[in-house]
Amino acid sequence: MFVKNYMTRMPVTISKKMTVFDALAIMKKHKIRQLPVVSGEKLEGLVTEKDLLTVSPSPATSLSIFELNELLAKMTVAEIMVKAPITVQPNTTLEEAALLMREHKIGSVPVLEKDKLVGIITVTDIFDALIRFFGYGKAGTRLLLEAQDRVGLLADITQVVKDFGVLIKASIVVYKDNENVEIMLRLGTIDPGPLVAALQEKGYKVTFEG
Repeated sequence: MFVKNYMTRMPVTISKKMTVFDALAIMKKHKIRQLPVVSGEKLEGLVTEKDLLTVSPSPATSLSIFELNELLAKMTVAEIMVKAPITVQPNTTLEEAALLMREHKIGSVPVLEKDKLVGIITVTDIFDALIRFFGYGKAGTRLLLEAQDRVGLLADITQVVKDFGVLIKASIVVYKDNENVEIMLRLGTIDPGPLVAALQEKGYKVTFEG
């Protein structure tokens, strides 16, 4: 899975000359929490909703509410944006993008192609990809199997599924814990009983069916 398959293309962008209040209004209008800051097609920075909501000038405690609001109304995005933000390319894998977000504790990453902003990938996009990857919401049945790891394990399991003429509706997910593996299959059937019995006869432990 690649960033280009799940990123938001042609994201809403702003200029670094825009005021903080105007940037917040754009976020509210489009229901987003981050805005790439550009000059033409060149990325200059990134500003988030948290950045905008937490800004305050250092002498704030000595200003009246009116004076503070007036000062904030003049504050521009250039003063608070993250300059040279972390970026990825369209062909960056989704897991690489997710790891970058986790390591740097950020909620989004602009996507560049030849220094041109072509999209943005967010934590929400990652969640959406996981939902699709696991086949959530698709008709059928999910099975969880436990087995000892060995060469040809997946081939043997999928052969049993094939023998019953059942379609695998989503990706096969494998989680390894020491010598054993847990395998998730989402199958295109609402009556997996005979298949489950066949898998158990071959020594596979079915730990979940639903």
